[in-house]
Amino acid sequence: MMDGEIYLVLDYNHVKPGKGSAFARVRIKNLKTDLVLERTFRSSEKLEDVPLEEKKIQFLYRAGDTLHFMDHETYEEMTLPESVIGKDSMRFLKENLEVEALAHNHRILKVTLPNFIVFNILESEPGIKGDSSRSGTKPATIDTGAVVQVPLFINKGDNIKIDTRSGTYVERAQK
Repeated sequence: MMDGEIYLVLDYNHVKPGKGSAFARVRIKNLKTDLVLERTFRSSEKLEDVPLEEKKIQFLYRAGDTLHFMDHETYEEMTLPESVIGKDSMRFLKENLEVEALAHNHRILKVTLPNFIVFNILESEPGIKGDSSRSGTKPATIDTGAVVQVPLFINKGDNIKIDTRSGTYVERAQK
């Protein structure tokens, strides 16, 4: 915890220069705002360690700007704002998807999607004989309504695996 906000450490590098005292270069992410910062801390500085609880929850449905989830342990339904998942991840959130939640004092701070999810292609231009993975990409609409770039040989009705961190096509998948 720093300045009353909870941060997640993304990267840590301990530096011991020839002269002077040691310090740490840290990349941190604010769990409320998703803002990523690079900070340098002297070895004498102390930060409060915040105990975070990881739990699996299931996305049920969306009602306006509110997301409804179910806790797998207690079967309790909870509502969360869209901000806990982030704008980029929202386009890959589909019903009944199991996600990872980070909580502090029983309050969910952040929801993370699995790195890879299989989607069905709802709309895409038809492929032409001879199209290969090296010949380019085209836009395709997946079952959440998001548009992603896929190879030319992918057709309507195909299942594909998407990397949710980057939003890129990974491979054709079996459902």
